[in-house]
Amino acid sequence: MMLIVKTPLGMEALVKSKIELLDSEAIVSQSPHGLKGILIVEKCSDPERLLRLINEEVPEVERAVRPAVVVPTDVNLILEVATSLSRERIAPHESFAVRTHRRAHRGFTSIELNAKVGASVQQATGARVDLENPDKIVSIEVVGERTAITILEGKTELRKMGPMKSSSWKFFNRLSVIQMPYLGSVEGAREVGRRIGRFVQTFEVGELVIAPMSSVEARELATFIDAVFEGITSRLEVQRRSYGRRPKEVAVRVQDLYQLVLERRFEPIVVFEPEGEQIYRMLPEVAQRISTARRVNLLFGSREGIPKGVFRLATAVFDLCPDVTLPTELAAPAALIALYNLLKREGYGIDPSTGSGADEEGDQCHEHPK
Repeated sequence: MMLIVKTPLGMEALVKSKIELLDSEAIVSQSPHGLKGILIVEKCSDPERLLRLINEEVPEVERAVRPAVVVPTDVNLILEVATSLSRERIAPHESFAVRTHRRAHRGFTSIELNAKVGASVQQATGARVDLENPDKIVSIEVVGERTAITILEGKTELRKMGPMKSSSWKFFNRLSVIQMPYLGSVEGAREVGRRIGRFVQTFEVGELVIAPMSSVEARELATFIDAVFEGITSRLEVQRRSYGRRPKEVAVRVQDLYQLVLERRFEPIVVFEPEGEQIYRMLPEVAQRISTARRVNLLFGSREGIPKGVFRLATAVFDLCPDVTLPTELAAPAALIALYNLLKREGYGIDPSTGSGADEEGDQCHEHPK
């Protein structure tokens, strides 16, 4: 077992062919024990050279690892070898994590092995455990009756939340999306409503306010609102399955646009319309207020734009993309992403620890200023 190669499901045969082209002497086992998404390079002329070539020339490979030691799959033996390698390669001032991938073997779980190896390595090296951003990773790949062990640099591990990132959802939790309803046909209202519902739940904004500016056709409005809830529910189900925290369902309200603007005129109100200034030019003038407010109201038009009279009460009017007309369902997500990243770039405190506007339980705080 000279290399362990991981691929997306269904790419195994293609990757095997490419590896054999890179090294004519390579003997590659595809999907050992019927395991999808993995190949074992049993023999090759130069494992270091082949590893480098795979990383440079085979984008279908998600990860290729050269084992430091391969042992029979026995917990005590794995523990002994992993601890020995760690003594040599992990310094007392460093942090580490144990990552076990167990395939086609029973008798212990990955979590059980992680705990045993982690305790032994910590005792042997004096290093601290850091599961999020470790300096070193004790990698244990269990493939049937063989186990590969190696020590990897922590920076080689691809993670969604690295040390330079912070969660964005609490910032979005302070935003109220004020959306004029998309009307004109029942089918159009249904399709756009679903998309808007999915997007507001994706960002977990504090609330979605559906805000017509005058009387509307009741059936179309009802269809639009029902579709919004359908979109919210479908996205929320995905979030509940995949998140390591409890996502919050977006609140949906209906209010006349003019009355809402008057009611919230002492809060930041940002209109997104082509008549405004480019967002990167004007944002510095209002960034401090937006970044510290307990609620920020973002107004988006539909087939009709936001009425010009509302502009007078707005804190800012932004143009996201001059001379480009964005579809109704695309304007708000584009605005949220642009607003968040520009505020971050300018160094304004929008992280959860610096003015998230949420209470200790994570609930939205939609209080009016006193």
